[in-house]
Amino acid sequence: MKLSVIVPVYNEQATVRQVLQNLIKVKQVGEIVVINDGSTDNTEKEIKKVKSKKIKYFFKKNGGKGSAVSLGLKKVIGDYTLIQDADLEYDPSEIPLLLKPLNREGVEVVYGSRFLGAHSNLLFWHRVGNAFLNLIVNVFYNTTLSDMETCYKLLPTDLFKKLHITANAFDMEPEITCKLLRRGYKIFEVPITYVGRDFSEGKKITWRDGLDAFRVVLGIRFLPPSLFR
Repeated sequence: MKLSVIVPVYNEQATVRQVLQNLIKVKQVGEIVVINDGSTDNTEKEIKKVKSKKIKYFFKKNGGKGSAVSLGLKKVIGDYTLIQDADLEYDPSEIPLLLKPLNREGVEVVYGSRFLGAHSNLLFWHRVGNAFLNLIVNVFYNTTLSDMETCYKLLPTDLFKKLHITANAFDMEPEITCKLLRRGYKIFEVPITYVGRDFSEGKKITWRDGLDAFRVVLGIRFLPPSLFR
């Protein structure tokens, strides 16, 4: 099995090089597709300091995380695809934990849950927002997910592409989850460690992204079933 990792990155000059170096060390990772979403700092310089045949680098005009992931999905060729943020909140050394359940019968989609594993304290209102959105998804989609907003989503590449992600920003996270659930997929969660940042360290997601996520969750729930066959 060949694993592709999409790394959407915007203004992460302090961490992107370390993230890429850590990804290269993961033997299961076959290719790393880095999408620079119009960074205006020294992100590109830091990326180019990392030399590896695994890395494929692309620059695009700034359009948001969702747009970067959508471009990445057009470039990946692996059997499975995983998203990796460039901010060191998620530890690439734990990627094998997500791959292990694929050996179990019936497991096709694996999420790394920040709230099942060890994690640093989160910003209070971010945690409240996460809990609320998870509750809404669980109620409207009849599931028991603990972390539908996690970055660590591992999907078969063909399935990932068939979801036809349209969200350009952080609302791509609920779009992926809700489209999977509407298609009848069961999501297998594994605990991962998580070291969250605050705004002074470069955290970008805000309450407005929470409102966008809420609209996506409800919007997909009430689309005609025929769209998910």
